[in-house]
Amino acid sequence: MACDPDLADTAEFCEAYGFAAEDSANTILVVGKSDPRVYAACVVLANTRLDVNKTVRKRFGTRKASFAPGEETEAITGMTIGGVTPFGLPDDLPIWVDAAVMTRERIVLGGGSRDRKVVGAPSILTALPHVEIVEGLAKPIPS
Repeated sequence: MACDPDLADTAEFCEAYGFAAEDSANTILVVGKSDPRVYAACVVLANTRLDVNKTVRKRFGTRKASFAPGEETEAITGMTIGGVTPFGLPDDLPIWVDAAVMTRERIVLGGGSRDRKVVGAPSILTALPHVEIVEGLAKPIPS
């Protein structure tokens, strides 16, 4: 679906287009700080927080992990933050999907740029290569 690129960030998009945060899934590039650096794309619901310091770091097997900066995200994915999608990522990039994403009836994801989104059943994610469903990848955000 088309959207106003100025409203691509999750909270603004949900408010403007009538989607609930629990149906909005963000694709976030993370980096394991090793030599060489390792990357994964994580898909988590907007009402959760990606567990970078424990779950992501342990999956990488590195001492440190963090969110990839915007410039690095764009260099690796070819997409800008606010539009990153799990579709069309490099073939060798793992995609980790929080198990909670799969419980939703439908989700809305970035569409590859800030002016579009993808809406569909979460099962569309399992058709992608290198997808793993990960229990506990994200934690609920405290109220």
